[in-house]
Amino acid sequence: MARISGVDIPKQKRGVIALTYIFGIGKSRASSILNKAKVSQEIKVAEWTDEETGRIRDVVGGFKIEGELRSENQINIKRLMDIGCYRGIRHRIGLPLRGQRTKNNSRTRKGKRKTVANKKKVTK
Repeated sequence: MARISGVDIPKQKRGVIALTYIFGIGKSRASSILNKAKVSQEIKVAEWTDEETGRIRDVVGGFKIEGELRSENQINIKRLMDIGCYRGIRHRIGLPLRGQRTKNNSRTRKGKRKTVANKKKVTK
């Protein structure tokens, strides 16, 4: 496996797909990285030479990825929660942020269903 910015990328995949295993790199950014590094997008990672891998590492080093990007995202979410804006409050209570309905769906954000029992009826 090739190792770029602390992530093992699979050797059997094409370069564009393999680079997407790095957090913060999608398909379009991966293709632009390979273009800047002058590496063919069609060849697999196993076929990269050490020189090509080094050029890709240099280009990838210019982007904010992995730990740095994750920490920046967490800081942004914490800032929203601290100022108490709508999105921050939704983050805090674990509900969807972007206007989705919550009556039927949104199980991903709300978690597993918590059944609430009915009140017992008084018998006379």
